[in-house]
Amino acid sequence: MSTAKEIDDINILRASLLAMKRAIDGLDVRPELISVDGQFSPETDLKVRTIIKGDQSNENIMAASILAKVYRDNYMKELDKSVPEYGFKQHKGYPTKMHLEALESYGITLEHRLSFKPVRNINESIR
Repeated sequence: MSTAKEIDDINILRASLLAMKRAIDGLDVRPELISVDGQFSPETDLKVRTIIKGDQSNENIMAASILAKVYRDNYMKELDKSVPEYGFKQHKGYPTKMHLEALESYGITLEHRLSFKPVRNINESIR
């Protein structure tokens, strides 16, 4: 996982690749092949195969995508316990009307990416 600050500092692609590297480095078993959705691969000494639209064609990537979404949803539900006014358990952080209204009412948290345009606009209007 990458933090909002990392995404803001190095951009979302590099932060995603960093998160992949962390996941690979944390494996107890070293796989013969890493399959990655998209055209870019993380830094690793393992063999990597990139597959554009891999989440639509590769069963391993499909499964990993589902696991990542479940992890993220659970993370948002836990986050909701500490800042319930943002409604993370309902919208999972997507820029819904409800979430944008919460940002305007309560401001931004460390979980919000300042590089994300709606958040950046709200942050600039608060200053």
